[in-house]
Amino acid sequence: MKLTYKKSGVDIGKGDRLVDLIKPLARATFSKNVINEIGSFGAFYKIDKSGYQEPVLVSGTDGVGTKLKIAFMLNKHDTVGIDLVAMSVNDILTSGARPLFFLDYFATGKLSTKTGSEVIKGIAEGCKMAGCALIGGETAEMPGFYGGGEYDLAGFAVGIVDRKKIIRGSEIKAGDILIGLSSSGLHSNGYSLARKLFFDIKKYSPRKKIKALGCSIGEELLKPTRIYVKSVLKVLQDFKIKGAAHITGGGITENLPRVLPKNAKLHFIVEKGSWPVRNIFHLIQNMGRVEEAEMYRTFNMGLGLILAVDKSDAQRLVAKLNRLGENAFVIGQVEKGSGGVKYV
Repeated sequence: MKLTYKKSGVDIGKGDRLVDLIKPLARATFSKNVINEIGSFGAFYKIDKSGYQEPVLVSGTDGVGTKLKIAFMLNKHDTVGIDLVAMSVNDILTSGARPLFFLDYFATGKLSTKTGSEVIKGIAEGCKMAGCALIGGETAEMPGFYGGGEYDLAGFAVGIVDRKKIIRGSEIKAGDILIGLSSSGLHSNGYSLARKLFFDIKKYSPRKKIKALGCSIGEELLKPTRIYVKSVLKVLQDFKIKGAAHITGGGITENLPRVLPKNAKLHFIVEKGSWPVRNIFHLIQNMGRVEEAEMYRTFNMGLGLILAVDKSDAQRLVAKLNRLGENAFVIGQVEKGSGGVKYV
């Protein structure tokens, strides 16, 4: 037998067909600043410096984590790409940056053009939601590295912000108000605990309908991460945001203190009950007998983004965010202290 790359498990032709399928998806996200086509060795983006006195590029990278296991279980792959984009663009948004472009990395053991195109379709949709271009990416077929039908994703976002407008947290002071923006669910964190509970301990099928959720457990767990870019950039035109925290791995407890500069003599007071907590969190806490402190340092608990603002701006900012389609709530305040989060 004559050995070929295809017989070794890598089908170059199938990879080429996937590129052809995703080209129109990516092209639909392009702006006038993109000056190359998908397929080049490098991706080119022309920086428009108008409106910026000292433009600074901000970058972020992340993955989707074990949420992908739910996509494998349900054979549903068209939403995890939104999660991939959201995790990176929401991160760079916390500095006040507007996402410019995004690149993805899709790796699998045996390439399926159908699955691959569904994943990229979600990535393109996420880029549209964030107002950025899907400028390039990489598809890797690695036989024997992943289980059958499995893949992994990584994403890379680059944004821009004027240096003098970077949100640094340095102006946060006692008396400032915390505003929380609702999440769509678990987003992309805490899935190892959720999967352990529902599928290992309770032995649920992902298609099991849960009355309290109004859908199957799989459908709930696959709800894509909310992208906050457009609404937050809108309010930044009229309001000063002093600090912003993307509530990801580590939950509210670990992520909110990250907005403070080192040695700040402040802490955050978060008022439980000041925002609606989605039923999925109650379900996990009650069924798994998870301690409350563990919930708050594992999950977003219904808040995907938290902003720190001056007290005089808080109510008007909440009203504007709600007009823009967010569900925003005053959830607490900043007080003098030794750091961290106190729940009351």
